[in-house]
Amino acid sequence: MPADSFIHRMDPRAKILGVIFLLTGIFMVKTLLMFFFWFIILFSLTLFSKISLSVILRSAKPVIILVLFTVFIHIFFTKGQILYSLGFITITLEGIQMGIHMGLRLLLLVLYASLLTLTTSPMELADGLEKLFTPFKKVGFPAHELAMMMTIALRFIPTLLDETDRIMKAQLARGADLDRGSILKRLKAFIPVLVPLFVIVFQRAEDLALAMESRCYKGGRGRTRMNPLHWSKGDTLAFTATVFMVFLIMYIDRSLVLI
Repeated sequence: MPADSFIHRMDPRAKILGVIFLLTGIFMVKTLLMFFFWFIILFSLTLFSKISLSVILRSAKPVIILVLFTVFIHIFFTKGQILYSLGFITITLEGIQMGIHMGLRLLLLVLYASLLTLTTSPMELADGLEKLFTPFKKVGFPAHELAMMMTIALRFIPTLLDETDRIMKAQLARGADLDRGSILKRLKAFIPVLVPLFVIVFQRAEDLALAMESRCYKGGRGRTRMNPLHWSKGDTLAFTATVFMVFLIMYIDRSLVLI
């Protein structure tokens, strides 16, 4: 999502490394109170990025079911002090605490990752990952190939969604019933959608491979860039502040656990 903000202008390497530290800090949370600070940080970063908070929250919509499933699994299958019991169903205090803990953790992971993708273009993400992985080329790690695969995958997601929508409309025009009946019936009704979609995917992949070969594509060897990445002092300050903030929150979290 384009915008004129400091976060948008940051070097993608700084943003990727910063998000890695943030996600690591979220993984290390021990007390429920600290999630409140992580939400405050997310809200602050959203203001700095000049992106509406509702846009960030909507990015978590696809994983809401997974979050709720994770919460319920921990509530009903974690042993501890029993609060309610009905037959084989038991709800424990530790289960509720763990369910809330894991649900908030998963939700924050998705929101912070969405903030990265909303403020960084796919090409910038690919270039940043390639630069970060470049030192591993000495041990045979395919840095450029991995970045190219990610760029192609991100580039074709909107295209495949458009193709899916076009095929579904064509099937509906022919009398297909895609949104009625049981789950099994709906899955069977989607087979006429999936088959042509897979054909289109393989055809596009072949066309792309032929186009790259005709342009003498030989990987990242000797490749130059129109817009080379530049790590500025602002990137250093932002990354340093992120690392300091993560360690500070982890220290406070550990102090609360000891209390």
